[in-house]
Amino acid sequence: MGMTTDTSGEREPAVYTADEPRLITSARPLTREPAPAQPGDRGSRRSGTALAASPVARQLALLVGYLVAGIAVTWPRVSYLVDGKIPATRDGGVYVWDFWWIAHQIEHLGNPWYTRLIAAPVGAPLGYHALMPLEGVVMFPVTVLFGPSVSYNLLTVLMPGLTGYAMYRAARLWLPGQLGPIAAGAFLGLSSEIAWHAWFQLNISAGVLFLPIALEAVIRLRRSPRWPQALFVGLAVAGSLLSDQQSAVLVIILVAVILLPWLLGARGWDGWAGPDPSHAAQPVQPVRTKLAMTGLAVLIAGVVASPQIAAMVAQTRSGGAYMPPDLVSRYYTTSGSYLPGVFTPSPRVALYGLTGLKPIVYGSHTGDGIPTFGLVLSLLALLGLITAWRRGNAWLLAALWLGSAVLGLGATLHLGNTTYVPLATIWHGVRVSMIMPFTWFVQLPGMAGFREAARILMLGFVPAAMLAGAGVTWLRDHAPLVLIPVLLAGALELGWPSTSGLATMRTALPDLDRPIAADHSSSIVVDVPFGIRGGVTLPGEGAAFDPHAQVLATADGHPRAVAYLSRIPKKTLRDIIGHPFYGDLLALQRHEHPIRAALAGRPKYQSLLTAARLDARRMDVGWIIVWHPVAGLAQYLTRTGFRFDYRVGGIPVYRAVGHG
Repeated sequence: MGMTTDTSGEREPAVYTADEPRLITSARPLTREPAPAQPGDRGSRRSGTALAASPVARQLALLVGYLVAGIAVTWPRVSYLVDGKIPATRDGGVYVWDFWWIAHQIEHLGNPWYTRLIAAPVGAPLGYHALMPLEGVVMFPVTVLFGPSVSYNLLTVLMPGLTGYAMYRAARLWLPGQLGPIAAGAFLGLSSEIAWHAWFQLNISAGVLFLPIALEAVIRLRRSPRWPQALFVGLAVAGSLLSDQQSAVLVIILVAVILLPWLLGARGWDGWAGPDPSHAAQPVQPVRTKLAMTGLAVLIAGVVASPQIAAMVAQTRSGGAYMPPDLVSRYYTTSGSYLPGVFTPSPRVALYGLTGLKPIVYGSHTGDGIPTFGLVLSLLALLGLITAWRRGNAWLLAALWLGSAVLGLGATLHLGNTTYVPLATIWHGVRVSMIMPFTWFVQLPGMAGFREAARILMLGFVPAAMLAGAGVTWLRDHAPLVLIPVLLAGALELGWPSTSGLATMRTALPDLDRPIAADHSSSIVVDVPFGIRGGVTLPGEGAAFDPHAQVLATADGHPRAVAYLSRIPKKTLRDIIGHPFYGDLLALQRHEHPIRAALAGRPKYQSLLTAARLDARRMDVGWIIVWHPVAGLAQYLTRTGFRFDYRVGGIPVYRAVGHG
């Protein structure tokens, strides 16, 4: 059992049918002569065709089921498609701009990895930005027909279901029957962690989708090292890199962990029934074949993702990828999860009034996700490991799961509300523990920018879901009466925990934006408060501008002075501050003395206003939108060549004198 042999003598993998625990071959069928036609065979052939089509119908039904469940666990996000709104966050605003920008560059055959339409007129490279070029291309028709906000909301509600279905496909290569793989898909795709990231960090959720896709591809490559399987592995890695570079690191780790034992001589990825008893008699896959197919996968990944790689290399060479270590390293000790929090129930259960569970529910920060596997998933994964311990693959999955959990704790050890730093050392001014693996992980080449330790838990969700599926399979066979309450308890932990109090914003403000959209020049729009913001706070980056800013840019098409970037290149920020108009505006927001003295009429400082006025004219700043008042701003704008034009909803808009 476990392996079959075709007419060429090569071993072929054994997998399960969609609805039976018995093994069948997934290889090419043996060539047989068709039976002679008999009277009445036409109806039989039609029946056979219907049976052949039924697996496709079952897969479509499962996909639809996961998508519907994904919509449920992200509720009420799907209603935003009708209501015309998105979360009122700068992340939400920039995702809308990203979809618009990709569509704009497709229509104009332009390079999407550099823009002058934000941080104008300086511009910024987008090689390390949360651009999601792959998703932007896929959603291009939706963006063109219905707008970028629809693309953003639609992909948000679809992502959990797509991830769940991808996990199901990977799990069915290892688990018998349907129930275990279906449960595995639900535990990953519908988890609080994935639902949270779909809501607020879509690029991370999009990148995580490729974890189960890559797992399925690499299992198939191990079972049958041929070029189609190598192609799928390469495309999975490339897809992750074209979706989210940080998630691509997790995908590469997963692929390496599964492939490396195989390259070193391990057998193919065994099915549930274990290896074929006649395995030793079968010809061993040649090392050169394994290396060739692995090399082909790497080559395909590099070629397909080469535009993204080139953009990252160019930004790195220009210094645009650099982040000061003393500013980044402080995240290493604050971004991890805690013990036992990584294995405690999701805060989702609090929505059901289960106050008795409050002492054991995950209770730490949720500002960058819900970094816990959940109690039911953890217990089922442990059960799956115990019941499948004879299979080497189970221990490999367990090692990957627990290794991800340890890395996800960060550079210090958090036990409840207490933080310990065993074998402490100072690294870039931050006290870290030398025994915590994450301390060493971020010192690997290129990993210093991986500042959110808890995100590594998403890698651990994949093996945990596989093992949990094994646990569900065992309960189905040995304790079916226990299975139902266990699955119901697991369902309580699925989904984003809360949207109460979440602010939203409209995807269009036509009354405010109409005069700007009617101006068909390429003049710059400056939003006040003004700033160039990023994932890591840099000195001088300015104020947190209104999240509407980049959303409106997709409607009126004007360059924006503000920008929200995953990484702010030092040159971009330096050049923006170097413009007298922007520099004085930032100083005004910080209530600094020289610009205040200039507005007070002191002759010594009047040259500041003169330089700012000339600079605004040279840059072609045409419009100023004042989202929130700044003391002295009206006087500053009047002295630098702007006049009040109109007001909508309490938001004043200024226009350059003589513009338009």
